[in-house]
Amino acid sequence: MVDNHRAAGSDSQAVHRRAEQLDALDAILPFDRRDQLAAVLTDDDVATLKHLAQEGMGENTLRALASDLGYLEAWCQLATGAPLPWPAPESLLLKFVAHHLWDPVKRAEDPAHGMPANVEFGLRAERLLRAAGPHAPGTVRRRLTSWSILTRWRGLTGGFGAPSLKSALRLAVKASNRPRQRKSKKAVTLDILTKLLLACAGDRLVDVRDRALLLTAFASGGRRRSEVAALRVGDLADEDPVRADPSDKTSPPLPCLSMRLGRTKTAAADDDEHVLLIGRPVTALKRWMAEAQIKDGPVFRRIDQWGNVDRRALTPQSINLILKARCGQAGLDPALFSAHGLRSGYLTEAANRGIPLPEAMQQSLHKSVTQAASYYNNAERKNGRAARLIV
Repeated sequence: MVDNHRAAGSDSQAVHRRAEQLDALDAILPFDRRDQLAAVLTDDDVATLKHLAQEGMGENTLRALASDLGYLEAWCQLATGAPLPWPAPESLLLKFVAHHLWDPVKRAEDPAHGMPANVEFGLRAERLLRAAGPHAPGTVRRRLTSWSILTRWRGLTGGFGAPSLKSALRLAVKASNRPRQRKSKKAVTLDILTKLLLACAGDRLVDVRDRALLLTAFASGGRRRSEVAALRVGDLADEDPVRADPSDKTSPPLPCLSMRLGRTKTAAADDDEHVLLIGRPVTALKRWMAEAQIKDGPVFRRIDQWGNVDRRALTPQSINLILKARCGQAGLDPALFSAHGLRSGYLTEAANRGIPLPEAMQQSLHKSVTQAASYYNNAERKNGRAARLIV
């Protein structure tokens, strides 16, 4: 009995120690997940994450690696009764695929097909599993990629390139037959954005912040929520005013700001990406910073229930929740929208207005022409004559 108490105490101390170590990564790992990650990560895992942070790995990449590592550790413990081995044997990689990509029809006939019930129950209890059916193939591939990256960073090699794994993935994706879901079911085009802005038309500080946030995120090319959360005062620079109509010298001047983004999701390590804000978004952003008395540090910050502005930046998840809350207030279904809708909405709106794709990509900073063009293709189909032969 004494030995059991000592063992429990030792485990508790280890979790507490890891939690304290994760505090050093608070800018990368949101505080509200610190304790959860500390409970599933090992000391070696935490050491690896700290090493990657010191090596200058991008915050978004490191955040994804930490999240995936936490999931993999929890899954392996439940599926095998042991921590994640390094390197992972090929059989464990195949087991991971089998647990996450399975045939829904066969599952209805055979409950043992796919992820075992005890593993599923354990992951749901830890709030690590939300999918009701098989996982999205992209999620499975991403976690396998994270697993492979972390294996290499430990100076090890694994079976991630094995023909058996590639074959299993290909067959499992076909069997799972999961339709691809958009990150945001509906795009936040200008008509939707107008409704959201009306929902925060008041003079409360939170309304001023949310108007500036929505206008800035949309007008800067549909910025990712992580990029909006990471924006700092030092990233903004006043530019000379520009004409509302560049071809008309008598048109009124508009305020202009340069917005530095640094290393984005698709930028190289030495890229220094920036975009321009012109007109109303600049006015809204400057009003927010003036009223909130923000002179340095994060631009978009938390506001408590008494209207006090925090020193801490909004998290990417907070930005998503703000957009959904404003959707509800505007009479829209929040389930149909997410922060990514601002990004898809920007390109969709540009296509609807006939703005050339290369010009829109200069602002959105999409690297993939194929991905950006998909929004244009959809707009052209809706506006074209081919689908209107019989109306």
